Amino acid sequence: MSTSISDLERSNDPVASTAALHVEVIADLVCPFCYLGKRRLEQALRAVQGPSEISWHPFQLNPEFPSEGVAFEDYLAQRFGSVENVQPVLEGLTAEGKREGVNFHFERIKRVPNTMRAHQLMFLAEKEDKDQALLAEDLMAAFFEHGEDIGDPDVLVRIAARHGLKSEDVLRVFDDDGSKQLVLIREGQARSSGIVGAPGFLLNRRLLLLGAQDSDTIVNAFDRAMFGEGTDTLISPALH
Repeated sequence: MSTSISDLERSNDPVASTAALHVEVIADLVCPFCYLGKRRLEQALRAVQGPSEISWHPFQLNPEFPSEGVAFEDYLAQRFGSVENVQPVLEGLTAEGKREGVNFHFERIKRVPNTMRAHQLMFLAEKEDKDQALLAEDLMAAFFEHGEDIGDPDVLVRIAARHGLKSEDVLRVFDDDGSKQLVLIREGQARSSGIVGAPGFLLNRRLLLLGAQDSDTIVNAFDRAMFGEGTDTLISPALH
């Protein structure tokens, strides 16, 4: 995004106000609420059946993590005090996921990765005109359903190949400071606009929806973004 999200929210650009729907998804690929939000967004898009364009923007929940990531149990203990404390939350997410067709298997996760490389891969997919949503689905399924380390270059190369991305291009982008800086710039724009969690959905550059909202709420937000007042923003108090 070339301007800040807060500026885009308030845009009265007639191009952004047309009946075509553009959704900018602000997400991290190891965020369970982002996985749920993606599925609910897809349900909402099927419900409206109109022309739409989706793009993805990075948000790192744990930018301070080392490149090799952090052991999952250590992460849970540091954040929640103990694995036992968070178990009811994981069980609730597993049940919620099943309702959305997401098969969370938290017991398979061994490490929580630093997601910079995964976001660089998403950038490469955008650059190569590949379907970012399909790639994001594959990355999140690899992590949450199969327990794969999506910070590992070998894992990312294998996933990328399924989306028509060459291994040499993938490895090159991991070493490219320009792609890393672009991830940081885009993430910085989101943070400077006051976004402190994920997911976020910027609709037609005029309305920001935060959190893994249900599909009916998203459909209502679509209507407001396309046909409502450009300054009528919808911001959920629940940030995940």
